[in-house]
Amino acid sequence: MKQVNGQLLLTGIIAGMTAALLVLGANAQPFLSSVLYAASAMPILIVGLVWGNLAAIVAIAVATFIGAIAVSPIFAIIMAAFMLLPAGWLAHLSNLARPASEIGGPANLMAWYPLSDILLHLCGLVSLAVIFLGIMIGYGPELTNQFVDTVVSSMNEQNPAMAMDPAALEQSKRLFVLMVPIVQGGSWVIMLFAAYYIATRIASASGRALRPREDIPSALRMNRNALFVFLAGILACFAGGTPALIGATVCGAFGAGFLLSGFASLHLRTRGKDSRLPTLILAYLSSLLVLPAFIVLVFGLVDTRRTVALTPTASGNGSDNSNS
Repeated sequence: MKQVNGQLLLTGIIAGMTAALLVLGANAQPFLSSVLYAASAMPILIVGLVWGNLAAIVAIAVATFIGAIAVSPIFAIIMAAFMLLPAGWLAHLSNLARPASEIGGPANLMAWYPLSDILLHLCGLVSLAVIFLGIMIGYGPELTNQFVDTVVSSMNEQNPAMAMDPAALEQSKRLFVLMVPIVQGGSWVIMLFAAYYIATRIASASGRALRPREDIPSALRMNRNALFVFLAGILACFAGGTPALIGATVCGAFGAGFLLSGFASLHLRTRGKDSRLPTLILAYLSSLLVLPAFIVLVFGLVDTRRTVALTPTASGNGSDNSNS
């Protein structure tokens, strides 16, 4: 276990202050709020990936304290649930390692926690965070119907000829109340994974990362168990009421996980081909539309597996034993 010293604590404090300032900056700049919110997870991820659990815990505590003092305790709780705690947990999982012989591998290698399971945990954490936020704000048809009515009324005033009939308006309300948690869960999984990816690259570039750098196109896949969770979320969407809202959240978060693994599979399939660059550019641009994004999602659904990173035992000696 790493020796607790002032430098380690100071690193965690600085990371926590940086994360809190990024969140406060997101509140002050709505245009960049999504980017800054996601970026606030990076200081936690970096200190966790490089200095271990203790530094990440200190950073989370400091950022939460600053959020409670600067805004409110409720704001601090939401900030911790959405950004800080998931980031700290992802860093912890990334540093988990054990002898490969324990899983039937060679005796001279270390096996690291599978990236597929890390992505699975991320989807689960985001689902719980979105559900928690929905409970706190009282999310439901009563809240979204008011918003839809306001938007439709404004549109009708500008162009009365485009007024919606009552049946179409009711259908729009039912769709909108489910789309919000789907989009919220999916977008947050993608942004947090992007923060995790950048943080791992920064940690690797520093030469002090505990986990070895992996080949993302071949390693990033969803765990097979995620298929059952995703299917359960789809079925729950048809149940109506609160189960439908929970199912929509699960669909959004886990669907984003399969979408990420689908893009990773696409990167691997096009590796070494002359058409790789235009194919990837077209795939990313067209994924803003539903049908192309669904095709990439199918790539992720049909290629589910667990890939374990193996390194020589000497590489694992520098890991935080508290994570092993």
